[in-house]
Amino acid sequence: MRILLRVAYDGTKYHGWQVQPGVSTIEGEVNNALSAVFDRKIEVTGGSRTDAGVHALCNVAVFDVDTRMEPGKIAYAANVRLPEDIRVRSSKLVPPDFHPRKRESVKTYEYRIYRADFPMPVRRLYTYYTHRQPDVAAMSEATAYLEGTHDFKSFCSPHTQVESTVRTIHLLDIREEGQELVILVSGNGFLYNMVRIIAGTLLEVGFGRYHPEHVREILEGTDRELAGPTLPPSGLTLTGYRFVEFPRL
Repeated sequence: MRILLRVAYDGTKYHGWQVQPGVSTIEGEVNNALSAVFDRKIEVTGGSRTDAGVHALCNVAVFDVDTRMEPGKIAYAANVRLPEDIRVRSSKLVPPDFHPRKRESVKTYEYRIYRADFPMPVRRLYTYYTHRQPDVAAMSEATAYLEGTHDFKSFCSPHTQVESTVRTIHLLDIREEGQELVILVSGNGFLYNMVRIIAGTLLEVGFGRYHPEHVREILEGTDRELAGPTLPPSGLTLTGYRFVEFPRL
């Protein structure tokens, strides 16, 4: 049977989701835990391959196993064997052909920026710090140029290997929560470093280095050199993962 997992993690000390030789990864830890549960080699297939240092509340993964264990109890069994910074939040039975990367989905990321005279130590692993106060109104104005379906080649790493750099952003919003500025991005999929580059570019607008309408020129230029910096991974968290026409996790 095929099991769908919803996985949350603090990505600080891991080299991203995907298994890599010689380093600790989220996928590797999940594989190890499940292999111990079922006393056989288990390899999951993840939905979002988050980068090193990126966090998640709800990444997903599937795996196949022949077992009498109730699907809902697999999460409990796996969590006993996982490190404390990774937890399976739910486990459920899905059709045998269900594949998270081949199903239409909507993913939501948040990038958090901490604005203050001095850094806050307890937020250093989950935010990007700046002592400056960016112009939030200008940043919000710039978001309108990125919503919709576009070629986001300017907003991804030049090392990205994909058939197409066209993606759809359903929602790009900026809100203030105390001293934190939250950039919320929801879309049908994201390119390598795309959200972190969007956040870096919007922050350049906030600092007055770009006019809001210049973001449209960056987008139309399809050149990574035109966009702002790639902000560090610590501020980025996958906060939503919804499959279209499929029961909620």
